[in-house]
Amino acid sequence: MWLSRSWTTRARRPGEAEDAYTWVTKDEFEARIAQSGFLEWAEFLGELYGTPVPHAPAGMDVVLEIDLQGAEQIRARYPDAEIVLVIPPSRAEQEARLRHRGDTEDRIRQRLELAEVEEARGRALADHTVVNDDLSRAVAEVAGIIEGRRTAPPGDQQRETR
Repeated sequence: MWLSRSWTTRARRPGEAEDAYTWVTKDEFEARIAQSGFLEWAEFLGELYGTPVPHAPAGMDVVLEIDLQGAEQIRARYPDAEIVLVIPPSRAEQEARLRHRGDTEDRIRQRLELAEVEEARGRALADHTVVNDDLSRAVAEVAGIIEGRRTAPPGDQQRETR
């Protein structure tokens, strides 16, 4: 598998890995939009996020770590794309994770206000839903979904919800 690295205009959080995103200015991002250089892109809570057109090594499955708006664009552009929605086990746990990663109080409030609606839209869009209550199990479940997609006859994929 090959994980595409998204671009963003938001500031890097304290302690966030340098390679978590490609951080760019709004002007750089908009120039890339003008060049049709994104597979998908969206504005979320005032910041721009996007997936550059991927150039994955041959034979690799491309994995996109994207938000709901991006997933909707991918579904429209690639109807046979396998979309996996990863959700937290509860809103309380989601809030704790947002605090742990260093989001501001305002950003936490905004994200939690959107969470229920986004999760409902995501469940309707996704081929699979994975609850990230245990990282090892969630990773194994996603890997199983990918392996199932690789080995299933065309048109024989099934929706799985946990």
